[in-house]
Amino acid sequence: MTFVQLIECRTNRPAEMDRLLDRWVTQTKGKRAATHTVVGKDRSDASHVVEIVEFPSYEEAMRNSNRPETDQVLNEMLALCEGMPTFTDLDVVRDERVPAGTAETARRFFETIAAPGPLVPLDGLITEDYHDHDPVESRDTIGMDAMRRKLEIWRQAFDFSFVIEDQIAQGDRVCTRWLWTGVQKAPFMGVPNTGRQVTMTGTTIHRLAGGKLAESWLQYDRVGLLAQLDALDALAN
Repeated sequence: MTFVQLIECRTNRPAEMDRLLDRWVTQTKGKRAATHTVVGKDRSDASHVVEIVEFPSYEEAMRNSNRPETDQVLNEMLALCEGMPTFTDLDVVRDERVPAGTAETARRFFETIAAPGPLVPLDGLITEDYHDHDPVESRDTIGMDAMRRKLEIWRQAFDFSFVIEDQIAQGDRVCTRWLWTGVQKAPFMGVPNTGRQVTMTGTTIHRLAGGKLAESWLQYDRVGLLAQLDALDALAN
C-alpha cells in the first residue's frame, strides 16, 4: 500500500532549509525510496512549511528513516525550525492520479544502476517479479535477484554512466532514450579487457505497478559496442 508522510514545521530561514533539502537529495541519490516529494509554503503564513513525501509502502519509508543521512538531515532541520516539526503518517486508501512519477522513477533506475560502489538494494525501485525483455538474450530475465545478477555483469566489466536524452510517459509506461558511456575495466562476456572508453545508444520502455518498475523492454546498439571493443567475432558466439 502506498504510504505518504506529511511533515509540517515553522521556519524563518527558508533559504537555508531549501539548501539543506538539496544537500539531502544529493547525499541520498540512488538510495532514497521516496517516489514523489512536494514542498509547499502556506500562502497566509510564510513561516509555515509543509513537505509531502510519498513512498511505495510504509516499510520502505521506515527503511528510509533508518538511513544515517536521514538522521543527519533531521538534526539539521530541527536547528532551522521554530519548535518541533510534526509528522503525520498516512496510508493511501484512494489515489485518482494518472501516474505522474513514471519518468522520474525510470530516471532513478538509470542513476541507481550506474552509481559507483556496491549496487544498492533495488526493492524500493523494482518489483520482486521484475520482468526484463532483452532481445540479445535467449531468455528473459525474471525476478529481482536475476536482474541484480545481470546488472552486476555490466557493473563488474565497466564503470559507466547514462545521459537521459528523452523521455515520454503515458499511463503506467515510460519510454527513455539514453546514451551510455563506459570504460572497460574487466573482461566482458568473453571479450578481454581493453581499458577503452566506449559509448552506446539505447531505448528502454518500462511498465510500472504500485509505484515500482515491473517490466522492461530494451533495445540497444550491441553491434556498435562490440565494434568499439574490436570484438565483433563475439556476435557469432
